[in-house]
This record gives sequence, C-alpha cells and structure tokens, in this order.
Amino acid sequence: MTDCLFCKIIAGEIPSSKVYEDEQVLAFLDISQATKGHTLIIPKEHVRNVLDMSTQTAELLFSRVPKIARAVQKATQAVGMNILNNNEEIAGQTVFHAHVHLIPRYGKSDGITLGFEEHEPDFDRLAQLAQTIANEVSV
Repeated sequence: MTDCLFCKIIAGEIPSSKVYEDEQVLAFLDISQATKGHTLIIPKEHVRNVLDMSTQTAELLFSRVPKIARAVQKATQAVGMNILNNNEEIAGQTVFHAHVHLIPRYGKSDGITLGFEEHEPDFDRLAQLAQTIANEVSV
C-alpha cells in the first residue's frame, strides 16, 4: 500500500531502528518510546489490523512475539512487559497496518498505567455473553 507508513518502512523508504527481520515479519523500535525498548512487530503483508488478518498471517506474526519479547526484555533489563494490540481508532490504533506493541516495564513509576475496575461479576450475564461469542466463533 503506497500511503501506509509501515509499508514504507518495510520498503526501506523511511528509516527505522530494526531489531528483527525475516521474510514475513519486521520488528523495530517505536519512535514514541513509551518506555525504553518499546518495540513494534508487524507483518510485511499489509493488513489493517488483527480483525482483518488471516489465520496464516496471524500465525506468522504472533509466533515471533515471544522470541522478540524475550530479546527486548533481556536487552533492556525490564522487569515485565505489556504486549498490546489496538484495533481501530476507538481502541487507539493510529497506524492502520497491523502491529503489536512490546512495552517493557520497569516499575510502577515508568509512566504506563493500565487498570480495570473491580466489581462483583454477574455470572449469568457472563454465561450468556460467552454463549453469544461462542456461537459467532463456530460460524
């Protein structure tokens, strides 16, 4: 795709700080560096996001994640890591070429906050929703 930032990086038209590359996948440092070592892993095939991804492309992309994540963690000496994927603008996707963020974590004061509200679960509602989703998966 000619106007895709990540496709231009893959083609070498825009510089990047590569940490891994093979025939199907590229990983490079995110220019935002949410934390030191923040890395993006992308398929070389242009696909908008995981929601549009084929099983084969997903296998190629996600099979590289553990190896690259371990390398980032070891190189940065991070104590943990968030592995994040945003799909569509409402979820924070800003570049519409599928990518996975590896965000090394160094402690509670590293500037990254993710949280979930704790509340008493409604198990009946969860069971109904699970069945609705399961029905869609089997289609």
